[in-house]
Amino acid sequence: MSSEKTIVVEGASDRKRVREIVNEPVEIICTNGTIGVSRMDELIDELFGRDVYILVDADKAGERLRKQFIRELPEARHLYIDRVYKEVAAAPYRHLASVLLGANIDVRGEFLQKDG
Repeated sequence: MSSEKTIVVEGASDRKRVREIVNEPVEIICTNGTIGVSRMDELIDELFGRDVYILVDADKAGERLRKQFIRELPEARHLYIDRVYKEVAAAPYRHLASVLLGANIDVRGEFLQKDG
């Protein structure tokens, strides 16, 4: 299996937030919410052989998307933000950095102390 890492997020603001924190080459794919069957098939082909991490919002739309990935891409690793923050983009930097670090994704050290 390739060591290339890919993080799947819902929106552009999620991608921006994660990109700020991550300190290694990682592809961040934006689904823009729920995705149809044909786009899911394309994604599965695109992600074959990669280390895939699913990082979606802690809301109904995010859970629907997560269930879709569990069915279609069972080898993906699921990362969870605390439900209190609801959205990836709204989670404090420190929280998001610790979630990513817990998945062996290298993060910029300053975000382990940073709030907001």
